[in-house]
Amino acid sequence: MATTRLITHHISNGETIAQSLSDRFEYGQNPEKTQQGEWISAYQCDHQTADAEFLLAKAKYKAVTGREQKKDADVLCYQIRQAFVPGEITPEEANRVGYETAMRWTKGKHAFFVATHIDRKHIHNHVYFNSTSLDCTRKFRNFWNSSFALRRLSDRICLENGLSYIEHPQSHSKGKFKHYGQWLGGNKPLTFQERLKTQIDICLAEKPPDMGAFLQAMSAAGFEVKRGRGGVISFRAEGQERFTRLRSSTLGEGYGQDDIQAVIEGRATPSKGRPETTHKVNLIIDIQSRMKAGKGPAYERWAKVFNLKQMAATLQYLQENDLLEYEQLEKKATEAADRFHTLSDKIKTIEAAAHTNADLMGATVNYAKTRAVFDGYKAAKYSRKYYAEHEADIELHRAARATFQRILSGAKLPKMDVLKQERQRLTAEKKSTYKEYRAVRKDMQEVVTAKSNIDYLLGLTDVQKNKEMER
Repeated sequence: MATTRLITHHISNGETIAQSLSDRFEYGQNPEKTQQGEWISAYQCDHQTADAEFLLAKAKYKAVTGREQKKDADVLCYQIRQAFVPGEITPEEANRVGYETAMRWTKGKHAFFVATHIDRKHIHNHVYFNSTSLDCTRKFRNFWNSSFALRRLSDRICLENGLSYIEHPQSHSKGKFKHYGQWLGGNKPLTFQERLKTQIDICLAEKPPDMGAFLQAMSAAGFEVKRGRGGVISFRAEGQERFTRLRSSTLGEGYGQDDIQAVIEGRATPSKGRPETTHKVNLIIDIQSRMKAGKGPAYERWAKVFNLKQMAATLQYLQENDLLEYEQLEKKATEAADRFHTLSDKIKTIEAAAHTNADLMGATVNYAKTRAVFDGYKAAKYSRKYYAEHEADIELHRAARATFQRILSGAKLPKMDVLKQERQRLTAEKKSTYKEYRAVRKDMQEVVTAKSNIDYLLGLTDVQKNKEMER
């Protein structure tokens, strides 16, 4: 993933708007940093004349709205800084990711240009977008927690493009954003050996019938395979200089060639013969490895139904909710579903009580309105003539009494004030419960969808899921 930062640019002291814009853009467009401008792209502007075009938009804004740029307070433009993990992305890809980030962040309503700098180990983007909209009728308004929203969008786009997962890239240090080198710290990308071990876990999870099928799966995942003297197997990942031999002394216990052969032949299991699988260690790393590989039966089954954007959303959900193990994901899905059904049943109970309360209140009103008529009917010794003249009221009275009998079963009828208070209580309880119900329903839908996507990608059957839980 990339680390991001949103910067606002105001008018510099002692400078005009034009001078301030020109100074800002000069650094971003530095030919030495962008390979003579090759890695610059733009939307609705020419990067070479962006300062003049941004200034023209502000003049049009004044003409259209009657409001003028405030020299000491208003924002001239915004800058997004987006830095990537060293060695994981090309300048062309970085520029494309930066362009997509800017387009989705501004929703295509603001002109911008993306300058990709390649003068450091970590390729990074400088994205400048005009604070004035393209139609010159409004300004981009920075909002509370916008930095988090930008990082979330950038993370999503990075995941959609198969870039690696970095946990909490914008951790704060003494209230300030960490420099790129600082936040990379313990979140450095996987080493070649770690990537190899992760892919071995994934390929073995597919249960290859023999070593040949296992090696084919590793090759399809992007690892070059070499057999040396004595049949020793070595792998090399893309960008790796030397091959890594399949030895326990190199990769760790359970990752030797004999260990893997034993797992394939069923003489050992991953949980006994080798360390816990990546499903247990880090579900996110596992899923990303599969997405990058883009091969294998499990991926093919999943790819027929879903797409990378859906899986990116799932990975982001796992990241933000710290669900790094399959067991955690399954537990959260079960708990969310149980909570949803509990609230659903509670709402049904409240609605039934409210319906009963409404029946009692209605019957009480009707009973009071028709009581005199019914007393007259009894005094007339249930005369047919009297009934014919007052049939509607008499039947309404009988219905009210039937309601009392059905609900109260001979108990004393509550007073109207008590019934009204009960109605108010039920209405308030239903309102608060519905609010919680909607939140829980949303949470359940998210986690169940995430689990469903993971299950499809991992190709887990019910039996496999039980084995996964046992691990």
